[in-house]
Amino acid sequence: MAQDLDQMDGELPRMSSGIQGLDEILRGGFVRNGIYIVQGLPGAGKTIFGNQVCYTQVAAGHSALYVTLLSETYDRMLLNIGRMQFFRSDYIAHDLNYISAFRVLEQDGLHGLLTLIRREIVARNPAVLVIDGLVAAEHLAPSEIELKKFIHELQTQAAAGECTMFLLTSAGDSTISPEHTMVDGMIELVDHHYAWRAERELCVRKFRGSGYLRGRHSMRIDDNGISVYPRIEAMHARPTPIKPVSGERVSLGVAGLDEMLCGGVSEGATTLVLGPTGSGKTSFGLHFLGAARPAEPGLMVGFYESPDAITHRAGLLAPQLARSLGDGSAQMLWYPAVEDHMDRIARELLENVVSRGVRRLFVDGILGFRDLTPYHERLPGFMRSLCSRLRALNVTTMFTLEVPELVGNVVRAPATDLTPIAENLLLLRYVELNARLRRLVSVLKVRDGWFDPMLREFQIATGRIVIDGPFQGVEGLLTGFPHTVADGDSSTRPEGDPGSGQVRPGT
Repeated sequence: MAQDLDQMDGELPRMSSGIQGLDEILRGGFVRNGIYIVQGLPGAGKTIFGNQVCYTQVAAGHSALYVTLLSETYDRMLLNIGRMQFFRSDYIAHDLNYISAFRVLEQDGLHGLLTLIRREIVARNPAVLVIDGLVAAEHLAPSEIELKKFIHELQTQAAAGECTMFLLTSAGDSTISPEHTMVDGMIELVDHHYAWRAERELCVRKFRGSGYLRGRHSMRIDDNGISVYPRIEAMHARPTPIKPVSGERVSLGVAGLDEMLCGGVSEGATTLVLGPTGSGKTSFGLHFLGAARPAEPGLMVGFYESPDAITHRAGLLAPQLARSLGDGSAQMLWYPAVEDHMDRIARELLENVVSRGVRRLFVDGILGFRDLTPYHERLPGFMRSLCSRLRALNVTTMFTLEVPELVGNVVRAPATDLTPIAENLLLLRYVELNARLRRLVSVLKVRDGWFDPMLREFQIATGRIVIDGPFQGVEGLLTGFPHTVADGDSSTRPEGDPGSGQVRPGT
């Protein structure tokens, strides 16, 4: 008895689904010998799901059985999944067997179907059994109690035959069916439509045996089969422990800007650069990335300018970045702002950071993430989780955020919930003086250090950014109505360090 209790306290044996991302959501895969419902409306991907699980198990050295009940013909099914990467025709009729059981169900009812399944399990000893079209059994069941008995017998067969079962059904509404209360888990596949756009999603409604990542997760069906991208907010719901602040300063790659920040930014900090179109945000980011070297690799994530365009610009504006790209110290990931999954990009980004030991990350256009999802309200939570993970990996990060105003006394950030995420805020503006547009840079916030609050002009020259001294003899630069002042009229120093004109952290 004590030995049995010890076994019960141990980890339950798991089975990989073979579906990218799903095992992470399930915290290790399906519990073996369980019985699971996979439901969704027609076209949601249930048949691909069932086949992908079967082919994965056969590839691992097991056998699988696929039973259909009033679903598409085998020829049509195999034609549709034949282009998938997981498909192997040599598996069929050897370790993977397809059988049709609708005629048995129609003639002999649930009892006859159960007898057929029991016989096939004994004969073929499958590790996985898929029943495609459970809705037919539901419709032909004489009563709810008989359907419950059928599910109960399937559970008994799963345990006795050491077989994990998947029941595919077209049920997709909120109605609780009798079988939902009896199975070990329930997964729902959804294809949502938003105006002109459609999004596939997967949601685990029930899972016995362990915790799992709740909520909806993005899903894709392509030639690789089904891939699932767990929400980064769910993956990192518990913040990763962050190393104590080292006190090391990291250069942003622009000498004058480092001086304004009293030597650069803290190692592992996040910097957000605000500014209107053409104000120089990308140029600052390229200089930041150009400071990468083999011992401290860099990575750029872009949504708008192609890698060829960035490489060309680097050759003209940031020669050091061109060298870093050439020797592999810096790399680029480009995601055109079309239909994609923000969680997929975050996953690929973090994998690159971990595999290469990236220490500098430049994301050009933080709203590119938002444009990839119909759920714009997700962006603040998504970015908090992403930045938390990057800090834990000791990555110094720079994001850019475009603001709509070219000039004027109001700066409207399109996503105001994003600014608290960053330890450092930089503002780039246009200033009109003497019928000429001039560029201005200022530091708005440094959470853990002193900074120079003066408004400084900067110029983008060949191969570098030049930051000049503070604007002299002019006030009202940020109001849109600058005016000259007499010498001495604007000599009042800001609060903070009376000797340097610097302000305290966070002010």
